[in-house]
Amino acid sequence: MPLTEPYDDHLPEERSSDVAPEVGVDPGAGAPEPEPTLPEPVRQRIVALTAAVLPGLPADEVPVPLRRVAKFAPNRRARLGAPAIAAQLTADPLFRQRVTARVLADSGDLGAAVVEGTAPAAADPVEVAALAYLARPRAWRELIEASGAAVRAEADSAVVAELVREAEQRASRSEHDRAVARVEAEKLRDELARVREELGQLREENRQLNRTLRETQARERRATELLATERGRAARAAADTDAELRRARARLAEAEAAAGVARASAKDARSVDDARLWLLLETIGQAAVGLRRELALDPVDKMPADFIAEALTDSAAAAAAAAAARPGARARDTDDPARLDQLLALPRAHLVVDGYNVTKRGFGEMSLEQQRKRLITGLGGIAAQTGDEVTVVFDGAERMHGLPPTPRGVRVLFSRKGETADELIRRLVRAEPAGRPVVVVSSDREVADGVRRHGAYPLGADSLLRRLARS
Repeated sequence: MPLTEPYDDHLPEERSSDVAPEVGVDPGAGAPEPEPTLPEPVRQRIVALTAAVLPGLPADEVPVPLRRVAKFAPNRRARLGAPAIAAQLTADPLFRQRVTARVLADSGDLGAAVVEGTAPAAADPVEVAALAYLARPRAWRELIEASGAAVRAEADSAVVAELVREAEQRASRSEHDRAVARVEAEKLRDELARVREELGQLREENRQLNRTLRETQARERRATELLATERGRAARAAADTDAELRRARARLAEAEAAAGVARASAKDARSVDDARLWLLLETIGQAAVGLRRELALDPVDKMPADFIAEALTDSAAAAAAAAAARPGARARDTDDPARLDQLLALPRAHLVVDGYNVTKRGFGEMSLEQQRKRLITGLGGIAAQTGDEVTVVFDGAERMHGLPPTPRGVRVLFSRKGETADELIRRLVRAEPAGRPVVVVSSDREVADGVRRHGAYPLGADSLLRRLARS
């Protein structure tokens, strides 16, 4: 291929008259032959030689397109100005002759040999082709073709050398792989011998295991026979158990029927007792009124519960002496607020409340302080309505903070360290005189049973909560 596309420019007529004929070119010949196809290394070498001498030319001898290129740094001149340099060398013979003169002067004997049309055998074919293209002696095209063939031969030689090197590397790797394979084969033979030895041991162990298996199977058959026998016995025992269970269920059904009859009888008896109790209370109430008029007793300043409260405030005082158990039964506990109203209507009734048992059942989502405040406030309303004595008991060894002002007629007590509110409630009940109506509000079964034995009336917490909700 040509060095580059023909440069679209022409020399002025006055410069064209000074152009000397090129070396090896017949001036009388016809149209010039087309540019030969240059190998890429030759083309790059021509551009590099031209770029090297370009700054040394006078400014008026440098074509206008190349004057800016001539100012480039040496390492950029051939790289960035290659298209413009190639175009000028192709289109401007005078510029090429001026460049050739300087290049030949720098090349020495090699340039002189190329001008003569010969090339030393040891010369670089690329250099020879580049000088031949610039100087263009006779047979310069043959020199370029010979240089191209030499370049291609060198490239082919490099390819062949690379192939030979790769083949040698593959052969070396193959030899290494064969050595590794021999080592692996030795290892595999040793491993095979070891595996055969282990196989022999496994076969011996297999024979022993087979003998053990046969013995185990024999024992299993005997165990299966024994198991079948035991299953028969268990089935008979299960049948006997089922029969006994059916008999027990029949007896249980009879007992439940009898219990139902007993509950019905007890309910009827309780209704009779309630009627008798109501009549007794009415009689006692009328008798109490007549007795009070007859005895003309002066009112007292302290109630029995006040003595219990004073004993609580004195940590050094001993616990109040337990009073003797008193005979007599009072009303059974119920959650009916009407029952609570009926009992509080009795003369000089004393209402004792298990504080936290009521508050946690009625409004347990509040804090303890809010629970106490709400209950004490509600009890103040009941005391104001009925005029009865009201005592509320809380668990707590230390004095509580944040208590609301105690309403008139309400007494607030906290159990001492080592004593529960249930025990304090029983002490309050035991301190009351026989015959005084004492109403204890608590849903604790043990509290209800304990105070009932001492003649108090136990009621559930729901009765007081409904009474407070109604107020």
